[in-house]
Amino acid sequence: MKLDRETVEHVAMLARLGLTEEEIARMQEQLSSILEHISVLQEVDTDAIPPTAQVIELQNILRDDEPGEPLPVEEVLRNAPRSEAGFIKVNAVLDQS
Repeated sequence: MKLDRETVEHVAMLARLGLTEEEIARMQEQLSSILEHISVLQEVDTDAIPPTAQVIELQNILRDDEPGEPLPVEEVLRNAPRSEAGFIKVNAVLDQS
């Protein structure tokens, strides 16, 4: 399926993209190529395949919680943008009034 220039411009407008003439031509070619690939996929018989949201079974991979040595305060505070008296200092989130 070959996209025309007007369709590419319409899609760009919907996406709020300002494209140059060169970009419009490139997008016309690339989007047409993508649609051709999709049309090939539409030819595949999927009647015997049940609808799924995930193609592989999901399972959580968790490790056991094992206590370890805590990080030294100096190492933790080294990554903080601001600190004061051994604590990470952040801006107030709630209004104090």
